[in-house]
Amino acid sequence: MTPLNIAEWQSLDRHYSDIKYLSMREQFVLDSGRFERFSLRSGELLLDYSKNRITQETIDKLLALAQAVDMQSWIERMFSGEQINHTEGRAVLHTALRNRANTPVMVDGQDVMPQVNAVLDKMAAFCEQVHTGKWLGFSGKKITDIVNIGIGGSDLGPA
Repeated sequence: MTPLNIAEWQSLDRHYSDIKYLSMREQFVLDSGRFERFSLRSGELLLDYSKNRITQETIDKLLALAQAVDMQSWIERMFSGEQINHTEGRAVLHTALRNRANTPVMVDGQDVMPQVNAVLDKMAAFCEQVHTGKWLGFSGKKITDIVNIGIGGSDLGPA
Protein backbone atom coordinates (compact mmCIF):
# COMPACT_ATOMS: atom_id res chain seq x y z
CA MET A 1 0.00 0.00 0.00
CA THR A 2 1.41 3.39 -0.95
CA PRO A 3 0.44 6.52 0.97
CA LEU A 4 -1.24 7.88 -2.16
CA ASN A 5 -3.88 5.15 -1.98
CA ILE A 6 -5.03 5.68 1.58
CA ALA A 7 -8.10 7.63 2.63
CA GLU A 8 -6.11 10.17 4.66
CA TRP A 9 -4.01 11.16 1.63
CA GLN A 10 -7.08 11.43 -0.59
CA SER A 11 -8.81 13.56 2.04
CA LEU A 12 -5.77 15.85 2.22
CA ASP A 13 -5.69 16.06 -1.57
CA ARG A 14 -9.37 17.09 -1.69
CA HIS A 15 -8.74 19.61 1.08
CA TYR A 16 -5.89 21.13 -0.92
CA SER A 17 -8.25 21.63 -3.85
CA ASP A 18 -10.52 23.57 -1.50
CA ILE A 19 -7.81 25.89 -0.16
CA LYS A 20 -5.30 26.30 -2.99
CA TYR A 21 -6.66 29.72 -3.94
CA LEU A 22 -7.02 31.13 -0.43
CA SER A 23 -6.08 34.78 -0.18
CA MET A 24 -3.41 35.09 2.46
CA ARG A 25 -4.28 38.74 3.07
CA GLU A 26 -7.87 37.70 3.72
CA GLN A 27 -6.77 34.90 6.04
CA PHE A 28 -4.82 37.36 8.21
CA VAL A 29 -7.78 39.77 8.26
CA LEU A 30 -10.17 36.96 9.27
CA ASP A 31 -7.81 35.52 11.89
CA SER A 32 -5.80 38.03 13.92
CA GLY A 33 -4.13 35.14 15.79
CA ARG A 34 -2.96 33.34 12.65
CA PHE A 35 0.73 34.07 13.19
CA GLU A 36 0.60 32.83 16.79
CA ARG A 37 -1.25 29.65 15.79
CA PHE A 38 0.92 28.84 12.77
CA SER A 39 4.43 29.56 13.99
CA LEU A 40 6.87 28.01 16.43
CA ARG A 41 9.78 29.52 18.31
CA SER A 42 12.69 27.76 19.95
CA GLY A 43 15.31 30.08 21.36
CA GLU A 44 16.28 32.41 18.53
CA LEU A 45 14.87 30.12 15.84
CA LEU A 46 11.47 31.08 14.41
CA LEU A 47 9.50 28.80 12.11
CA ASP A 48 6.74 30.92 10.59
CA TYR A 49 4.41 28.85 8.43
CA SER A 50 1.46 31.24 8.83
CA LYS A 51 1.95 32.62 5.32
CA ASN A 52 1.26 29.26 3.74
CA ARG A 53 -2.12 28.17 2.45
CA ILE A 54 -3.04 26.12 5.47
CA THR A 55 -5.84 26.01 7.99
CA GLN A 56 -6.28 24.12 11.22
CA GLU A 57 -8.05 21.51 9.12
CA THR A 58 -4.86 21.17 7.06
CA ILE A 59 -2.83 20.51 10.20
CA ASP A 60 -5.41 17.99 11.42
CA LYS A 61 -5.34 16.16 8.08
CA LEU A 62 -1.53 16.12 7.98
CA LEU A 63 -1.45 14.67 11.49
CA ALA A 64 -4.05 12.05 10.51
CA LEU A 65 -1.91 11.10 7.50
CA ALA A 66 1.22 10.84 9.66
CA GLN A 67 -0.69 8.56 12.04
CA ALA A 68 -2.10 6.44 9.22
CA VAL A 69 1.35 5.76 7.73
CA ASP A 70 2.82 5.15 11.20
CA MET A 71 5.34 7.95 10.76
CA GLN A 72 6.50 7.79 14.39
CA SER A 73 7.71 4.21 14.01
CA TRP A 74 9.49 5.11 10.75
CA ILE A 75 11.26 7.98 12.54
CA GLU A 76 12.28 5.59 15.32
CA ARG A 77 13.51 3.07 12.74
CA MET A 78 15.57 5.76 11.02
CA PHE A 79 17.17 6.89 14.28
CA SER A 80 17.88 3.31 15.34
CA GLY A 81 19.80 2.56 12.12
CA GLU A 82 17.29 0.07 10.74
CA GLN A 83 17.51 -0.62 7.01
CA ILE A 84 14.52 1.41 5.85
CA ASN A 85 15.92 2.38 2.44
CA HIS A 86 14.38 -0.57 0.63
CA THR A 87 15.63 0.57 -2.77
CA GLU A 88 19.28 0.29 -1.71
CA GLY A 89 18.75 -2.23 1.10
CA ARG A 90 20.46 -0.12 3.75
CA ALA A 91 19.97 2.26 6.64
CA VAL A 92 19.44 5.93 5.94
CA LEU A 93 22.15 7.93 7.62
CA HIS A 94 20.76 11.46 7.51
CA THR A 95 21.12 11.62 11.27
CA ALA A 96 24.75 10.48 11.19
CA LEU A 97 25.69 13.05 8.54
CA ARG A 98 24.29 15.84 10.70
CA ASN A 99 25.57 14.47 14.01
CA ARG A 100 27.77 17.37 15.12
CA ALA A 101 27.74 16.06 18.71
CA ASN A 102 29.43 12.91 17.39
CA THR A 103 27.28 10.65 19.53
CA PRO A 104 27.31 7.01 18.38
CA VAL A 105 24.93 6.11 15.56
CA MET A 106 24.45 2.38 15.55
CA VAL A 107 23.80 0.35 12.40
CA ASP A 108 23.81 -3.44 12.69
CA GLY A 109 25.40 -3.11 16.13
CA GLN A 110 28.29 -0.93 14.97
CA ASP A 111 28.89 2.78 15.42
CA VAL A 112 29.07 4.29 11.92
CA MET A 113 30.34 7.68 13.11
CA PRO A 114 34.06 6.87 12.62
CA GLN A 115 33.40 6.05 8.94
CA VAL A 116 31.10 9.04 8.50
CA ASN A 117 33.69 11.36 10.06
CA ALA A 118 36.45 9.90 7.86
CA VAL A 119 34.43 10.63 4.71
CA LEU A 120 33.47 14.11 5.94
CA ASP A 121 37.16 14.81 6.66
CA LYS A 122 38.12 13.68 3.13
CA MET A 123 35.41 15.91 1.68
CA ALA A 124 36.60 18.87 3.75
CA ALA A 125 40.19 18.32 2.62
CA PHE A 126 39.11 18.12 -1.02
CA CYS A 127 37.04 21.31 -0.68
CA GLU A 128 39.96 23.11 0.93
CA GLN A 129 42.20 22.08 -1.97
CA VAL A 130 39.66 23.30 -4.53
CA HIS A 131 39.08 26.57 -2.67
CA THR A 132 42.80 27.32 -2.34
CA GLY A 133 43.58 26.35 -5.93
CA LYS A 134 45.80 23.39 -5.02
CA TRP A 135 43.46 20.94 -6.75
CA LEU A 136 43.47 21.75 -10.44
CA GLY A 137 41.16 20.78 -13.24
CA PHE A 138 42.15 18.52 -16.14
CA SER A 139 43.53 21.57 -17.96
CA GLY A 140 45.91 22.35 -15.12
CA LYS A 141 43.95 25.49 -14.27
CA LYS A 142 42.22 26.41 -11.03
CA ILE A 143 38.66 25.09 -10.76
CA THR A 144 36.23 28.02 -10.83
CA ASP A 145 32.86 26.34 -11.32
CA ILE A 146 31.23 23.26 -9.80
CA VAL A 147 28.29 21.37 -11.29
CA ASN A 148 26.46 19.56 -8.50
CA ILE A 149 24.30 16.71 -9.72
CA GLY A 150 22.28 15.05 -6.99
CA ILE A 151 19.11 15.05 -4.97
CA GLY A 152 18.24 14.74 -1.34
CA GLY A 153 21.06 13.68 0.93
CA SER A 154 23.52 13.49 -1.95
CA ASP A 155 23.46 17.30 -1.98
CA LEU A 156 25.02 17.48 1.52
CA GLY A 157 28.59 16.75 0.43
CA PRO A 158 28.84 19.32 -2.34
CA ALA A 159 27.04 21.90 -0.21
